[in-house]
Amino acid sequence: MKVLIAGGAGFIGSTIASACLDAGTTPVILDNLSTGRAEFAADRIFYRGDIADRRLIDRIFAEHPDIEAAVHCAALIVVPDSVDHPLTYYRENVGKSVEFVDALVGNGCDRLLFSSSAAIYQPGDDFAVDESSPVAATSPYGRSKAMMEQVLQDTARAHPLHVISLRYFNPVGADPKMRTGLQLARPTHVLGKMIEAARTGSTFQLTGADWPTRDGSGIRDYVHVWDLARAHVHALRRFGSILPTEDGERYQAINLGTGDGTTVRELLAAFHTVLGRPIPTAVSDRRPGDSAGTYTRSERARQLLGWEPTLSLRDGIRHSLQWDELRERVLGTDADPQLLPVGATGL
Repeated sequence: MKVLIAGGAGFIGSTIASACLDAGTTPVILDNLSTGRAEFAADRIFYRGDIADRRLIDRIFAEHPDIEAAVHCAALIVVPDSVDHPLTYYRENVGKSVEFVDALVGNGCDRLLFSSSAAIYQPGDDFAVDESSPVAATSPYGRSKAMMEQVLQDTARAHPLHVISLRYFNPVGADPKMRTGLQLARPTHVLGKMIEAARTGSTFQLTGADWPTRDGSGIRDYVHVWDLARAHVHALRRFGSILPTEDGERYQAINLGTGDGTTVRELLAAFHTVLGRPIPTAVSDRRPGDSAGTYTRSERARQLLGWEPTLSLRDGIRHSLQWDELRERVLGTDADPQLLPVGATGL
């Protein structure tokens, strides 16, 4: 079996590709390398280009007619940047995704896994959500994911396209075999900022300490990226049993998280334990587009995918630290790619 992975040279996409290879599925990688890395596509079938390039996608299917499904994890993902540059996010995450899906339909690809996000949700009073919770994203990034889910649901009703939207919570960690990990030297997410502070001696900024959570810091559901990748393999194997649904729908949304809500202060305490020492910390204002956060209470992933997380938060911290030690040896010391590239970027 072959699967096309758009954004397959990014952090999450490359880990999905590794999980596919380990399971006997051949990934075909499409990435424009705006933030993805060619090293993550080494020894894999790789096409460099944009998801909106119809001619290239037609060529990929012509050269690999045995592709049975696609995974779409190409997107811009930095919440504060989406607030500052909404048109760029809507162009890249929505406009170009529409072109990509149109190319998939045109080439007869009838199975798609879409990388969605828990950022689409409006949290309840306890911050727990399931797939039926209200959708009310607080940033253009989150809204771009919600928009694409609606596009895909409409498309699945009009065309013979079966879509599973996997709503990621907060990925941490690295491939346990250290084949790939976070490619950015200056990450924007909270664990990456902690690691940067530990490596450089800078001060970790805890952004927002006045949220209505148990300790005032934001709450998240931190899921190991390898568990996340494994869920895609489960979904690819079970497509036929998941869709169509009992009521004939060819679209399904599934949360991917641990079910545990961890505050930033609790994450920081776990980080200190794994690292073996504290890092300098200061409290600062909330970032534009931030929310208090959510965690999943859904059982749908276990019921439909036969999947549940196997790696802990401390595993994720430990693997992230191990990868940070290796990153320069694997990727060199190049400057990070620009935050707002032209074209699709791998998650």
